[in-house]
Amino acid sequence: MEIEERQPVSAGAGRAVPPGPRPGEPVGGPPPGPSGPRRSPLTRRRSLIAAAAGCAVLGGALVLLPSTDRGGAPRGAPGPVARAAGAVGAGVPAALPDLAALIGDREARVRARPGDDASWAVLGAAYTERARRTAAAAYYPKAERALRTSLRVRPEGNVAALEGLASLAGARGDFRAAKRWGEEASKLAPKRWTTYPALIDAYSGLGDYKAVDRTLARLLELRPGPAARSVAARVYRDRGRREDAAAVLSDAAAAAAGPAEQAALLTQAGDLAWERGDVRDALDHYRAATSTDADAYDALAGQGRALAALGRTTEALRAYRAALAKRPVPRYALELGELYDTLRLGADARAQYGLLRDLVRRDGAAGVDDEPVAGLFEADHGDPQAAVTALRAEWRRQPGIAVADALGWALHRAGNDREALGFAVRATDAEHGGGVRSALYAYHRGQIERDLGLSGPARRHLAEALRINPYFSPLLAPAAREALTALGEPPAGGPPEESEDAQTSEGSADPGGSADPGGSVAPGGSESTDRTDGADGAGRPGVRSDASRSAEGSGDTAAAGSTGPSGSAAAPAPGAAPASPGTASAPNAPERTAPR
Repeated sequence: MEIEERQPVSAGAGRAVPPGPRPGEPVGGPPPGPSGPRRSPLTRRRSLIAAAAGCAVLGGALVLLPSTDRGGAPRGAPGPVARAAGAVGAGVPAALPDLAALIGDREARVRARPGDDASWAVLGAAYTERARRTAAAAYYPKAERALRTSLRVRPEGNVAALEGLASLAGARGDFRAAKRWGEEASKLAPKRWTTYPALIDAYSGLGDYKAVDRTLARLLELRPGPAARSVAARVYRDRGRREDAAAVLSDAAAAAAGPAEQAALLTQAGDLAWERGDVRDALDHYRAATSTDADAYDALAGQGRALAALGRTTEALRAYRAALAKRPVPRYALELGELYDTLRLGADARAQYGLLRDLVRRDGAAGVDDEPVAGLFEADHGDPQAAVTALRAEWRRQPGIAVADALGWALHRAGNDREALGFAVRATDAEHGGGVRSALYAYHRGQIERDLGLSGPARRHLAEALRINPYFSPLLAPAAREALTALGEPPAGGPPEESEDAQTSEGSADPGGSADPGGSVAPGGSESTDRTDGADGAGRPGVRSDASRSAEGSGDTAAAGSTGPSGSAAAPAPGAAPASPGTASAPNAPERTAPR
């Protein structure tokens, strides 16, 4: 509602007014001289005092009645529409209430002026941000229609629409389209820095890490601010430079312009702490994020992850449910379902897995690509062969590290361990871009090597997974410990030299090399069938119950600093936290609370 501007108090209200003619006195009188009428010193002093008093009254009135803009905010301070437009234009998170105000404003504008290409572009970017923040997938097609309308109205030189289409494609996980639109925008306006974050994400998703480095250098040259630092932190994390990423995020959060942007940076810092196994630090960051912005739903899910690792399962379940209700994405449903599995709450777990499939279908109808998460789910809890088929197609479209890991794991679960190892090596080999220190990726590679009889590499990578983050998954972290126990200690007197076959399996199985990117031929030869397809007796996927595996293979090379099996493999829990909730033995087992 518009607020009517109030007029300042008239200056005459506090100023001495010259007296008019007195009764009986003629109007007029002799004309004044050059200096005006002569007044006594006392009269002049009284006039000055009265004028000063009037100025004081006027100044007080102006202080008490600040001027306002048409949105009701003090003039000079941006209102919600301006705040959201600034955030969307700068590629940073906008507060959800401000975003709703911006969408309403631009919808009204394009209804009144359908030829306004700039308003169409802003509306499309706002729809994309709304969909990304809330997982309301229906906004993605609306964003595409708005951005294409802007491009149709102004087909030449419309950088804003091109940039918006690049961001939209990246949010949907369509990295080829994001690259195409982003490169077209950057050619038209090479100094427009807001195009480069979407391009960097696109190059990362396509596995083009040289282009990532080149584009990041250009971004930091043009705009070394919080938004660019957030992108830099993602790149540093993917290169294994977690300390650099944490430092950059700390600086960026301190310089963030608004609560939504600051909360996003705090969430990113929490994710880094989680990945290195510092559960309490991660929880502190996630809580700071939700305190800064109540709509930071990623941070709410992060709290669930950290609380589960600390054994505070009741709080963890509450946090996950709240996050999933506000931002229903497949990843949250998978994590919550697996937490239910560890608590032996099978019906609740199946309900979450059903929800996950529904969300994947919903997202697919809106053009969103959930294949990496959906593939991991099918590999562990559904149809591994269907996961292989879908992920092969995904690898052909966009051969990034996350897809390599998911495809390798799906191949393993489907029984093709030799081909699986090639993709697992790709996901963990820094030479091919897999420099991120991921406990999940290391675990996947270790289990594949174990089933190939490569005991030494398997022991090394399983122990590495637990050193990176002993809590990386409520299902798989306990499975890693059990696998290490089954492998046993290295042979006395030192490990034997690896055979030529073992070296070939580990070193040359690379889907990025001579093998077809589609993965139709196993890099190491024919596929392995010597494995079990089901879970172990405890219901944990990918864990062989055959303890004789510890005697197989000739590749028993222990890495320097590797730890032994279950009892010594896991890094000490931060802050003496209790063991993973995966050890719960009954659905209603009492909750273990970590010391505070």
